[in-house]
Amino acid sequence: MAAAALRPHVTLLSGCSGPIPSTTLQILPFVFPLPLRRCGRSILVSNASSSPSSPPSPEKEALAEAVPVPTAESCVNLGLELFSKGRVRDALEQFENALELNPTPIEAQAALYNKACCHAYREESKKAAECLRTALRNYNLKFGTILNDPDLAPFRASPEFKELQEEALRGGEDIGSGFRRDLKLISEVQAPFRGVRRFFYVALTAAAGISTFFTIPRLILAVQGGDGAPDLLETAGNAAINIGGIVVLVALYFWENKKEEKQITQISRNETLSRLPVRLSTNRIIELVQLRDINRPVILAGSKESVTRAMQRAERYRTELLKRGVLLIPVIFGASQKDQTKPKGFGTRRAAASVPSVGGDFEKRTESIAAKSRLKAEVRFKADIVSPEQWESWIRDQQESEGVTPGEDVYIILRLDGRVRRSGTGMPNWNDILQELPRLEELMSKLER
Repeated sequence: MAAAALRPHVTLLSGCSGPIPSTTLQILPFVFPLPLRRCGRSILVSNASSSPSSPPSPEKEALAEAVPVPTAESCVNLGLELFSKGRVRDALEQFENALELNPTPIEAQAALYNKACCHAYREESKKAAECLRTALRNYNLKFGTILNDPDLAPFRASPEFKELQEEALRGGEDIGSGFRRDLKLISEVQAPFRGVRRFFYVALTAAAGISTFFTIPRLILAVQGGDGAPDLLETAGNAAINIGGIVVLVALYFWENKKEEKQITQISRNETLSRLPVRLSTNRIIELVQLRDINRPVILAGSKESVTRAMQRAERYRTELLKRGVLLIPVIFGASQKDQTKPKGFGTRRAAASVPSVGGDFEKRTESIAAKSRLKAEVRFKADIVSPEQWESWIRDQQESEGVTPGEDVYIILRLDGRVRRSGTGMPNWNDILQELPRLEELMSKLER
């Protein structure tokens, strides 16, 4: 049909000397722009039919004005439209075209980032990492965007993401300086006097160094002896105090730095945890960050038998646990290996769109007050994990940081603000948890938010 539609217009261009009818210019814009997948080459092809020696005719100039010239911005927008329709291959081609059309820094950042999303959808983690690394290094992409975007959820489960995250944690001029700066700001909020302590360590070390600088010559004179020489024991004691103080202060300074690095790593791990998806009993998929200030997630990770027993014991304390905002999240090790079907879609969006959400059919199923209350309680009490490989990867990292053998049964209790409150090996004692956690309406819970 496209060829049939083009044939009369080609005839008009090659053989007709008169002006092109107005109907031709109305149809051509609908014929030419859509196949522009290489952004710019179609324009060159349309000019190739004319003789190099002949000047452009008014008809061809009008035709050139009727066909929009593709730009980096138009290619990015077209790629986003194709991406939203699931035409990932075509969208990827448009983002590549945008990078060839002399884009501005903002356009290049958008093209690279969305190109990475396409590669993540196609499970091409290495290519996605390269695109993101270039955007981070050259176009000031924020690493937090990578953590927050559900389109990159498949990429965040890959080893390439972990490598990229480690580069960002190290910071530096090339990559991740903004991400590390944000983490350090959070670390300073959690430990507000660390900077003050380090300042005093540096100041006292400098003072001790200056004192040592003047004490060493006196010590040499005391050793040599003679008239007017200072007392040897007193001078040696002063030098020892100064040198010992320098050693202690330098050790404290490096200890503070080590604590900061450990805290930054934990903050990054908590941020990764907050982006892990869960499925509520209503089949609605959300990220853990959406439960902040509402629930205290309790992660039960281990073998199927251990987790099942812990869940059964928790049922005895269901009412009291709900009053404390406890949300149980069971993680069975090895579940990701048994599930051979890989979900397709942009992060969790496609999965969320394929299941009923709150509203519509859900409301029809909860017509009675009793049924609605029961479903509300189930939403708050238990949630199933989505993307088990991401959950298991995070738990393994947490176990290694705490010195626990990977694969051992563990439980992790989160605060209302999403940070890790407490963790331990085995399964939790629910009586102890009831004693430890305040109810949601109590003052301690409000302070925890």
